[in-house]
Amino acid sequence: MKTNTASLKILIVLFLFLFLQPILFAQEFTASVNETTVADNVRFQVSFSFSGKSINNLKNFKPPSFSNFLVLSGPNQSTSIQILNGVQTASLTYLYILQPERVGTYSIGKASIEQVGQTYETKPLKMQVVKGSAKPKQNNTEQTISNEEIAKNLYIRAIIDKRKVYKGEQVTVVYKLFTRLTIAAQMSINKLPQYQGFWAEELETASNITFKTDVINGKQFRVGNLKKVALFPSQTGKLEVTPFELTVPVQIQRKRSRNIFDDFFGDPFGRGETIEYKAISNTVKVDVLPLPTEGKPENFHGAVGDFKMEATMNKTSTKTNEPLTLNVSISGTGNFELLEMPEINLPTGFEKYEPKISENVRNIGKLRGSKTGGYLFVPRVVGIREISPIEFSYFDPAKKKYFTLKSEPFTLNIEQGERIVNTEVVGKEDVQQLGNDIRFIKTSFSGIEKKSKYMINTNGFWIAGAAPFLLLAVLLGWKRRSDKLAGNVTLLRYQKAQKVAKNRLKKAGKFLQEKNHKEFYTELSLALFGYLEDKLHIAKAEFTIERAADDLRIKGVKERLIIDLKNSAEKCEYVRFAPGAEESAAMKEMYDELAEVIISLEKSIVETKNV
Repeated sequence: MKTNTASLKILIVLFLFLFLQPILFAQEFTASVNETTVADNVRFQVSFSFSGKSINNLKNFKPPSFSNFLVLSGPNQSTSIQILNGVQTASLTYLYILQPERVGTYSIGKASIEQVGQTYETKPLKMQVVKGSAKPKQNNTEQTISNEEIAKNLYIRAIIDKRKVYKGEQVTVVYKLFTRLTIAAQMSINKLPQYQGFWAEELETASNITFKTDVINGKQFRVGNLKKVALFPSQTGKLEVTPFELTVPVQIQRKRSRNIFDDFFGDPFGRGETIEYKAISNTVKVDVLPLPTEGKPENFHGAVGDFKMEATMNKTSTKTNEPLTLNVSISGTGNFELLEMPEINLPTGFEKYEPKISENVRNIGKLRGSKTGGYLFVPRVVGIREISPIEFSYFDPAKKKYFTLKSEPFTLNIEQGERIVNTEVVGKEDVQQLGNDIRFIKTSFSGIEKKSKYMINTNGFWIAGAAPFLLLAVLLGWKRRSDKLAGNVTLLRYQKAQKVAKNRLKKAGKFLQEKNHKEFYTELSLALFGYLEDKLHIAKAEFTIERAADDLRIKGVKERLIIDLKNSAEKCEYVRFAPGAEESAAMKEMYDELAEVIISLEKSIVETKNV
């Protein structure tokens, strides 16, 4: 009997265990807080836990809105698995750290999660927030901490390809943005780098910043190119490029959080804050070596790079007074803007004209391209003439050696042209008879009277006599002025500065109508910078906007106008950082603004010069 009773108890226990197991280990989703009453300046934890036989296939977790609370951290996930009497249970917890915004009684709403098509919800939680003790202000400290943390996760680096170069050798600087944060809006430039001692050429970059992923010191960053510049040092010694400064609006959690970088892109469910962070690049330093004197050719004029030369004559047989063209093309890598074309030494008997120079340069990485000079001259003497070989010398920094390129000599066969009349050939046989006999001009002299007033006493005689001398004086004055301008390149550039700027603006206006964004802003920059270089006698290699501003102050230009000038110059450089820069309205506004600045500068310089 006792044996039957014991067996019955075991069967009942087994039955209850098997029957109640699904109930004991049912899936559930609950919410809890570590404290239900907290002070308004104290943080607390809230957890949302899902538990059951399995946490697989959980998805679409939706936290409550957390109104009236600051989210300082979260969601931070944790999981746990237990096996009890051969039965597995598991749980998944989402943990948040919150802080009340004000005193009162508040409710933390429902959270929800889905598993295999079924939705689970938590119950709301009641929170009592009471007045806490005053805490010392930490705004300055918190801001400093935030800036330090941001600096570890967002920064600009100026990366240079060479630290030691020869004078005139290209140095490429790339400004890159490294970020692990979310950029909330468009960036703005505080200060552009200054290239004192360099001639700078902007290299092509994408209109919009394209980010690529890279791992730096074990951390994943998004990296994008901001600016790329080719620099050609015009001085020797240790030169520096000033930092590039940007204001970057980054979205992070509130500054009161102690860990604002819990998530790579920030907390998508938290209440973030946008901070205007000032990012400053490093200073670039370059050691510039002088060009060697050993082996330096006499006809070397400062060309540094790797070049090839081609010289061709349009024809080798011609006649006097018929023009000839000698085309010389220099191609390769280097600074073509400052490259001087070789001189052409012609024998006697030729009239030479100024060459027509053209450039074709690609500014993608290394400056590559060509520079061509078309030399026009006219032979005046019959015979066989020889033009000496064309020579061009350059220094190759890679091979650390000078090279001289040399063409073949050009032999010309010049025959007599039809425009020259040989007077020795003309004889009596060239005179043709006009009639059979002599024809009298006049046979009757009636009506002829003797003039009582001589022509020398008339006003017309004296005016006609003086006019050639006055015209000669005007021509001599004009010739003297032209010779003066031709001999003084600086003065010539000064006189033509406004005209060149006007032509540039006209060309920019054409690109404005075509909505050619890139070429439009390029021509605007060339118009402004070229005008200042010519007007202020600043060499292109030494030009900076700060140098121009200082020279304008010396000339007595008002500070307000100088500020407008700097703002206009910076806008031209900043344009690719502005997403709406390609709109016609913005381009037209920029065009009008820069044209007004140039007109005002011209008027101001003329007025101060006449004072």
